[in-house]
Amino acid sequence: MRTRVLASAVLFLMVTMVSAPWLQSEADQGVPHFNAAPPAAGTALPPILTKDQLWGENAQFPYQTHAYELAAKIPKVIYQQPCYCYCDRGMGHNSLHSCFSGTHGAECGTCLKELYYTYAMYKQHKTAREIRAGIIKGEWKSVDLLTAASIN
Repeated sequence: MRTRVLASAVLFLMVTMVSAPWLQSEADQGVPHFNAAPPAAGTALPPILTKDQLWGENAQFPYQTHAYELAAKIPKVIYQQPCYCYCDRGMGHNSLHSCFSGTHGAECGTCLKELYYTYAMYKQHKTAREIRAGIIKGEWKSVDLLTAASIN
């Protein structure tokens, strides 16, 4: 009997330890990494992929390729924005800019919505800091990707 209780307790502890990180809410994870200021003068950022570099699943919808066109217009602004898909933890990204210097941005609805939100706020003359505050509040979640491709 004692062995069963001990084995059950050990099993319970192991399951709890393994599953605990998955129990965290998005709010518990904090703000993803971002750069508080634009890159230093003379610093070259990795280039944003061009729409010609996207193909297959990364170019199925107009909003995917259009997002890259817009990202290329505001690289220093997206460099200062966090990405709430938390790719900073799993992929080593350091800002929303990182998502669009590779194909990840085309594959992730969060990245795409944040990019379109950032661009729309930039067009309204918001600063990178003001845009970041809106992203942290979750305002990017209301972006409709099906209509986003019409943003210029």
